[in-house]
Amino acid sequence: MKKADKTPRDKGLDHSLTLLFEGYQFIPKRTARFGTDLFQTRLLGENVICITGQEAAKMFYDKERFQRDGAAPKRIQKTLFGENGIQTMDGSPHEHRKHLFMSLMTAPRLKKLGELTHKYWEQKASKWRKKDKIVLFDEAQEVLCQAACEWSGVPIKKTEVTQRAADFSNMVDAFGAVGPRHWRGRKARARAEKWIRQVIRKIRSGKLEAEEETAAYAMAFHKDMEGKPLDIRMAAIELINVLRPIVAIATYITFSALALHKRPELRDELEDGNDDYIQMFVQEVRRYYPFGPFLGARVRRGFIWNHCHFNEGQLVLLDIYGTNHDSRLWENPNTFSPKRFKNWNGGLYDLIPQGGGNYYKNHRCPGEWATIEAMKASLNFLNQLDYKVPKQNLHYSLVRMPTLPNSRFIMTNVKSKEA
Repeated sequence: MKKADKTPRDKGLDHSLTLLFEGYQFIPKRTARFGTDLFQTRLLGENVICITGQEAAKMFYDKERFQRDGAAPKRIQKTLFGENGIQTMDGSPHEHRKHLFMSLMTAPRLKKLGELTHKYWEQKASKWRKKDKIVLFDEAQEVLCQAACEWSGVPIKKTEVTQRAADFSNMVDAFGAVGPRHWRGRKARARAEKWIRQVIRKIRSGKLEAEEETAAYAMAFHKDMEGKPLDIRMAAIELINVLRPIVAIATYITFSALALHKRPELRDELEDGNDDYIQMFVQEVRRYYPFGPFLGARVRRGFIWNHCHFNEGQLVLLDIYGTNHDSRLWENPNTFSPKRFKNWNGGLYDLIPQGGGNYYKNHRCPGEWATIEAMKASLNFLNQLDYKVPKQNLHYSLVRMPTLPNSRFIMTNVKSKEA
């Protein structure tokens, strides 16, 4: 006889609107209220299980239990991921495609990304002397867009950098959005896919030369498990899945500046040029500040975990923000403290701002190393500057997904320390 499922259940008919009103805190509020790592709720008319914590993350990345096919709503695919991209794949096809992405993340290539990021920051800074103020988030988007395109072998004109950077940003901003933000994201994706399809066509025809180690070359000539090249649209989608996440690092760079503003004493340690401390600082920014709120997967076949029945096909959401602030994993989790990473063992399921698990076999973001390199290069650049932070609204909402300081971090009197 099947035992009754005693998993806590959110009261009410549907909590889709509540999720929009509570954002990053939707899952943490309920796990705290129920005193458990999981609960059931209803979202968009279906029964959903929400889970949090290290053990939940470990279970979530069990490929025998979960699949990504059918987990990402079409509205997310039409804005953030692209339809039928790597994020929706499972099994051997996913591993085959994942190796394509991971092949781009070699040490020399990651070093190159850091160098390009620093180069474009310096080019930006040369123009700041003529400006009364700069908005760091906007500047970071353009810097990262230029660095990402050059690194990936995608030609971009100076006159189109602002629009392309905004398009990549709007794809990300459409996550968790309805109305105008969602439609901006869809229009942005349509423009970007049209642009990148042309790039792929030119590379394949020989009209555009791309170096073999670049993402543009890799996507243009990648072959699936049957030995067939990706169709033009899919190659473009996957190339955008390299470019877009790099531009999204602008959010982390803005939060890095906010952390230094709130804790100016940390700047001295960064200025010492200690690479270990810079690494710790970057990891703490990624842990402490909100980025992705949760990840979704569907149950491959039914099972029981923690006395809860997970039914085949059921949607399960893993709480990213809550796990990164779990007091069982992080001492004083609501305090920004880079040195907590001094003796960190690099666990696969505790620090999960870009997913967890094995890079090659699971759905952990292959660009995580690129994120860290671009952040380190950006921090090293910021440390070379003197600037003032005028009065502004630096509050960031945990309701809005994704979120950002309201003012996007305004800086004035920006100049190099050497000057």
